[in-house]
Amino acid sequence: MTYAGEDRRRAVASPIGAGRRAVTPEVLRQVKGIELRTRTLVNTLFSGEYRSVFRGQGIEFAEVRGYQDGDDFRSIDWNVSARMGHPYVKSYAEEREIALLLVVDQSGSLHFGAPYTKAGLAVEVAAVLALAAARHSDRVGAVLFADRVEYVIRPAKGRSHALRVIRDLVAFRPRGRGTNLAEGLRYAAKLVRHRGIVVVLSDFRAEGWEEPLAMLQAEHDVVAISVDDAREIDVPDAGWVELEDAETGRRVLLNSSDPAARHRILAAATQHVQERQKKLTRAGVDHISLHTHVPYGVPLRRAFAQRARRLRR
Repeated sequence: MTYAGEDRRRAVASPIGAGRRAVTPEVLRQVKGIELRTRTLVNTLFSGEYRSVFRGQGIEFAEVRGYQDGDDFRSIDWNVSARMGHPYVKSYAEEREIALLLVVDQSGSLHFGAPYTKAGLAVEVAAVLALAAARHSDRVGAVLFADRVEYVIRPAKGRSHALRVIRDLVAFRPRGRGTNLAEGLRYAAKLVRHRGIVVVLSDFRAEGWEEPLAMLQAEHDVVAISVDDAREIDVPDAGWVELEDAETGRRVLLNSSDPAARHRILAAATQHVQERQKKLTRAGVDHISLHTHVPYGVPLRRAFAQRARRLRR
């Protein structure tokens, strides 16, 4: 399944200022299909655990008050306590809302895969998260990029806004083919001013994104969702085939029946996956791995449940 729509945007300097694309009946049909397919998952994914999944977010300073029996000693404000001569603690209150920003890669390498393209999988998972945020009265927005940031939806509340996010994700067609993940991450850091949740959906086939990701993680709660296709590792045995790089347009002939050629592809793909994992680990972000040939509901639910259990410790 692929998602694409008419690209009738005006050429504007700011991606936030880009006009809305024409909404075709096909786009609306796809949005409705996503809403119906994901309804059960949205209702159950964060059932009773939405706040625990993102614990530590949506918390703001309330006041300093005198220490009481049972207070956590780690919350003691030592500066105030020293001035007043007896213990004082900081207290916090949960904000009524948090901001969820979806950073969605739509570069050339994402428009590959079966039965979903990687781009289609990224869009549908983003839709699940947008609807879950709306269900819990949180703001949701999106940054869509290829070789540059091309379209931005500022975070806002409400189910109608979440559906607008999904509609624009479905209708989006990038102008560029390359991948500039670093720019997408830097833009996200500027867009979300207060600490929030940033979910990055990409195959991470790009260079120079490690430092911007680490800087984003230092200010926000970042979850990286990688999307891959099995054929990037296990090339079908189909004899001589012509392959085209979706981002550069470069073409090569490959004997897919040659064991040596298949081994080289497997080695390169395995190295990419291993290096990606090392970079994500060093950045300190949570990582969820999804594949186009595996239904995403179970691994997504399992990953967020594990995250919730870890954050409750």
